[in-house]
Amino acid sequence: MHSRTNCLQTSVRAQQPHFRPFTAAKTSRQRCSSTAAAARRDQGQEQQPWIQVGLGLAAAATAVAVCLGSAALPAQAVTSEQLLFLEAWRAVDRAYVDKSFNGQSWFKLRETYLKKEPMDRRAQTYDAIRKLLAVLDDPFTRFLEPSRLAALRRGTAGSVTGVGLEITYDGGSGKDVVVLTPAPGGPAEKAGARAGDVIVTVDGTPVKGLSLYDVSDLLQGEADSQVEVVLHAPGAPSNTRTLQLTRQKVTINPVTFTTCSNVAAAALPPGAAKQQLGYVRLATFNSNTTAAAQQAFTELSKQGVAGLVLDIRNNGGGLFPAGVNVARMLVDRGDLVLIADSQGIRDIYSADGNSIDSATPLVALVNRGTASASEVLAGALKDSKRGLIAGERTFGKGLIQTVVDLSDGSGVAVTVARYQTPAGVDINKIGVSPDVQLDPEVLPTDLEGVCRVLGSDAAPRLFG
Repeated sequence: MHSRTNCLQTSVRAQQPHFRPFTAAKTSRQRCSSTAAAARRDQGQEQQPWIQVGLGLAAAATAVAVCLGSAALPAQAVTSEQLLFLEAWRAVDRAYVDKSFNGQSWFKLRETYLKKEPMDRRAQTYDAIRKLLAVLDDPFTRFLEPSRLAALRRGTAGSVTGVGLEITYDGGSGKDVVVLTPAPGGPAEKAGARAGDVIVTVDGTPVKGLSLYDVSDLLQGEADSQVEVVLHAPGAPSNTRTLQLTRQKVTINPVTFTTCSNVAAAALPPGAAKQQLGYVRLATFNSNTTAAAQQAFTELSKQGVAGLVLDIRNNGGGLFPAGVNVARMLVDRGDLVLIADSQGIRDIYSADGNSIDSATPLVALVNRGTASASEVLAGALKDSKRGLIAGERTFGKGLIQTVVDLSDGSGVAVTVARYQTPAGVDINKIGVSPDVQLDPEVLPTDLEGVCRVLGSDAAPRLFG
């Protein structure tokens, strides 16, 4: 989420789920009777609550009848549409990061919606689910119609059809829609879109206040069709620029690497015996990233390069496990990332002692387009003292979403937890600060360009 929503003609970073087994903390408050709990356990939902939440319709009917008590509809009166609504309700109930549910009584809302919201047709049920999720005031917890969920899953292959923009909300405010990162080589990047740009209009439609899905729908279209996108730089709303973009299929290669020879002394680690640096560009974390990164680090390790430059600029994240896997290739021991919810730390991912290269001097290049799983990697490298972080402060998207499949092919993306670095730093809306301040434009992102600059008098000091 690589499982990115790039497959919707543009990528919606805020929707990005992380497909990972995650055991939600059980609340100490007993909301339902043991009968309802037993029904859930019979469905195998206790250990992986958002893999099969609410998918046992018989159990769901039993649970609603028991939990609602005298206020409940008779079990036989619960319709299939209401059961679908209950699946979505339970997905949030069991997995949502904020157990206060934004100050709402989640059980009272369930009763109110079952009594008052029309759910005679599937479209009405979908509307009821959207209304229910809206009360959380969380732009990252969203309903996914079957077509959107299917498109999201197709995105794990790393193929993008559209303008090649990954978008999110500005700091999670839910107001401005901003570019998280433009896809390398995509139409938007070629036209000059940059991470942090605020999207003003798409084909004349103002996007402020729209959901990310709605903005994605505006940006998507047939290959080779045209779309006009008006942007402005962060903090400069009066300085707009208009991009005329042609939608196209963009295939993102998650990992590229090379060896740069004759590197200038300024860019080498202190005391380096060789003038060679290994350069690895991680563009995204998708289903192909782990294997490709393993090949890159293995080959560079065999060459005995003097240092590694790991470029995660404009990497908006993706599959959480891929980010952890890359960290394990470089860090031999210690914690890599902490997973926390409103009750505290709930999960810890650590190095497994099977690193490929935990000794070669390392610097990771970051910028404000470095987000989510990329920030997990940057935080792990920084807190473990494995390498330096160079560039500018990262985006600060420290929330984890996962997708709960509903029985009709739709789904709910639910914010389930927050990232923390091994030192316990919550990066959401804060980001990872660099050890070495570096102009993000000082190095290009193509292999030849990087080696050319590193071998010139303009080579930046990377290793402190």
